[in-house]
Amino acid sequence: MAKTKTAFFCQHCGTQYAKWVGQCSACKEWNTVVEELVQKEEKSSWKTASNTTKQVAKPLLVSEISSEKEIRLNTFDLEFNRVLGGGLVPGSLTLLGGEPGIGKSTLLLQIALKLPYKTLYVSGEESQKQIKMRADRIHPNSETCLILTETKTQNIFKQIEATAPDIVVIDSIQTLHSDYIESAAGSISQIRECTAELIKFAKETNTPVLLIGHITKDGSIAGPKILEHMVDCVLQFEGDRNYVYRILRSLKNRFGSTSELGIYEMKGSGLREVNNPSEILISKNDEGLSGTAIASTVEGMRPLMIEIQALVSSAVYGTPQRSTTGYNAKRLNMLLAVLEKRAGFKLATKDVFLNITGGISVDDPAIDLAVVAAILSSNEDMAIDKGICFAAEIGLAGEIRPVQRVEQRILEAEKLGFHTIFVSKNNKITLKNAKIKIQLAGKIEHVAENLFG
Repeated sequence: MAKTKTAFFCQHCGTQYAKWVGQCSACKEWNTVVEELVQKEEKSSWKTASNTTKQVAKPLLVSEISSEKEIRLNTFDLEFNRVLGGGLVPGSLTLLGGEPGIGKSTLLLQIALKLPYKTLYVSGEESQKQIKMRADRIHPNSETCLILTETKTQNIFKQIEATAPDIVVIDSIQTLHSDYIESAAGSISQIRECTAELIKFAKETNTPVLLIGHITKDGSIAGPKILEHMVDCVLQFEGDRNYVYRILRSLKNRFGSTSELGIYEMKGSGLREVNNPSEILISKNDEGLSGTAIASTVEGMRPLMIEIQALVSSAVYGTPQRSTTGYNAKRLNMLLAVLEKRAGFKLATKDVFLNITGGISVDDPAIDLAVVAAILSSNEDMAIDKGICFAAEIGLAGEIRPVQRVEQRILEAEKLGFHTIFVSKNNKITLKNAKIKIQLAGKIEHVAENLFG
């Protein structure tokens, strides 16, 4: 048995120190360095028979490396496949984080139950009966999903060797512990050691592993920051409990884009994939209501039509309020300043409230024009025609600037039945025979005149 020794780790970023310090030199956080017992052993809990005959890797020229496309496993979930970049890569580690109760376990259990491959679902948080109750609601009578309730990695690997699964799901990484580290489950050293053992298993057996991770109160994944560096993909599952919609984002992906977005609807029978989110993000109200505008945005490869609502009213108190939901408050202040300075609209003494419906957050600058249109509509108390949408950025000089992939946005608007779209006159548009009217504009004043006379 190797000698047990003490080490000091920063709970915020995972940096190791030989002695206690008050401030971490890496992340500059105070009082986050704690002492942990660490026991180093040469052996690991995962060993394969091929380890003894494994050949030493040799350097190769770039031209000598095979360029064959990576084979991916279909998860039979279009939204999950889209965010991953086409499916699960064999031998990859994917970490899924999110708020408690948002649906992380439901999502991965639902995928595990539907997969035609042999899947081992390891839970350290729930009993087999609890998982069975949820499985009966989601997808009963699965013939390929094995359920294991265990937290010790040594026992988990014994069951993996006995069952030889094609995919392994761990719920969650913070509940696992290894006998080779003398500290509590969920500590920095335990998370790091358990993840390292799972990575070794995944790479040596070419088996994809899906991990569920807890998050802290500030929204970051609990444990050392090195956890996110070790895995291949980091996914964020987010949404408001007051809404039925959930959003899956990719924060890191070694095998695909990080700009893709997956949308689900939470139902009693599990999570339903939303393949056309534009329909759920736009209200079906036929009455003309002021303060509402439709924007065409793009998330990854997917165009979305979103509804923006604004309310402008006289300020009751001395300082006007500026409140946003799903939109950057600083960008709203900038747009209000542009309207005041460049377009002559007096909004300095008005309260302005802005909301993006559906509970989603959007950072695309192409929705600027729709935000301005919604604000002016509420200020003038005049409704915008429901068949009009917007796709343009606004500069500090009050000019309407072009945005990328404008043709894709126009085609999406046409497909959903809009008859007019406002875009920048500087966009190069090569579309022919488009049924939608493409209204080119150069300044905010021109758009305001068109909309409100």
